[in-house]
Amino acid sequence: MAGKFELYVDESGNHRFRLKASNGSVVVTGEPEQSREQCLKSIESIRKLAPYAQLLETPVNA
Repeated sequence: MAGKFELYVDESGNHRFRLKASNGSVVVTGEPEQSREQCLKSIESIRKLAPYAQLLETPVNA
């Protein structure tokens, strides 16, 4: 089973999302948005940009 995005309204009434891995653990939690549409746009941005994301490692003593 693939990961999934979950949309929800938080205790402050803001729209948010969380991305869950196939094992159910939360991988990403979205920032609070005022509308469902803004929240969906954030999800689409992640879907589009993730294939191109680079892995950057920082030295331990940096």
